[in-house]
Amino acid sequence: MDELYECNPRNAEAYIALGSNMGEREKLLLEAIERIDSHPDISVLRVSGIYETEPVGYTDQPPFLNMVIAVSTALEPLNLLREQLEQERFLGRIRHERWGPRTIDLDLLLYDNVRMDQEELTLPHPRMMERAFVLVPLHDVISDSHPLHEGIQAASHAALRGGKEGITLWKTINWRSASEPFES
Repeated sequence: MDELYECNPRNAEAYIALGSNMGEREKLLLEAIERIDSHPDISVLRVSGIYETEPVGYTDQPPFLNMVIAVSTALEPLNLLREQLEQERFLGRIRHERWGPRTIDLDLLLYDNVRMDQEELTLPHPRMMERAFVLVPLHDVISDSHPLHEGIQAASHAALRGGKEGITLWKTINWRSASEPFES
């Protein structure tokens, strides 16, 4: 006899960082957002501004465009990560070297208040609090009720005051719905 498993109908709120420094950077970011939002179990809720940032780690490469989106999803964390990896592959991401140039990079930063440390996924993202290019756009979209909101806000302001990572607002995006065009 088959066992019945009750699915949790509640959607989780997750935060995904996007980055690109190869090809048509803005177009790749926007296409990634549209593709993520078109998934039946993911809805984009909020979109940060787009920030141009200096590369970190391997610095002999073009500047990045970075942003963060808040999504509502019925997918479990590992399935959401795997969907992001599939979108990276579709958009031409090839992993040659760590921190090297890329067409698109999608990183799962937070998933509700889930904490996990597995080989495939660590939540919250282990290096997000060290990176202005993540903190500043994350601050744009993180829910006031999220347990890390105040910490993200303080770290974002500190990163901007410190000026150790070059980050400049490049463009604002008005996200209305998947059926309407992006505006700036």
